Parts: sequence; structure tokens; C-alpha cells
Amino acid sequence: MTLWSNKLNSVNDDLNIIEQQALTLAEAAIQLDQARSLEDRNAPLAHALEHNLQLWVELGVLVKDPEIQLTDSVRENILKLRDFIASMIIQQGINISDATLNTLININFQISEGLLEGASRRKAD
Repeated sequence: MTLWSNKLNSVNDDLNIIEQQALTLAEAAIQLDQARSLEDRNAPLAHALEHNLQLWVELGVLVKDPEIQLTDSVRENILKLRDFIASMIIQQGINISDATLNTLININFQISEGLLEGASRRKAD
């Protein structure tokens, strides 16, 4: 486990479900990046891709919950991203290109940041 992972795990108890999901997405992005840089990357990359797919499926279920305070456009965008990510992972698997991995990593970080910013704004209101 990385230092970042340990830090994420230590703060998870103080976070709401959206914040936890945001941090988990960031951690998954780091796992994808680390897996692709290994010399024998197939098994770690397969695990990281499967984990990332599972997170996006969970996020899709989460954002459909009416109690989760998100705008309709944010919900729609997250569901579209979930479908895109699932499609890329299922179609390409461990043969995924570095460009596509960069895209998945960037999406995870951007959505993570957006979810955390939204949660922060809601707490301030």
C-alpha cells in the first residue's frame, strides 16, 4: 500500500459517502498509473482495471440515489463517464493503450476533485 493509500484509509471514517468515493477514485487512478509502469504489468494492470470498473459501477449506483445531492446534469455526466470507462476496459482489457490509460486516470482525478469540491460547497451552505 502506498503512503497515499494509508492516508486515504485513515481519513475515510470522517468522510461522507461522496467524499469516500472521491478519494477511492483518486486511489484507483494511482493504482492504474503504478500498474502500467511495472515490467510484468499484466496481472497488476488487470486487477487495477477491474477495481476501477467496479468503482465506476458503484459510483453509478450511488449517483442514482435521490438522497445524494447532485444536479441532474452531474448525474447524467457521471453515468455517461461510467459507460465510457466500462466500454474501454471491457473492449481493451490489459491491452489498453497508454493514451486510454491516461484518459481513465485523468477522468478519475477530475471526477474525484469535482466530487470533493461539491461536497465542500454543500458543507459550507
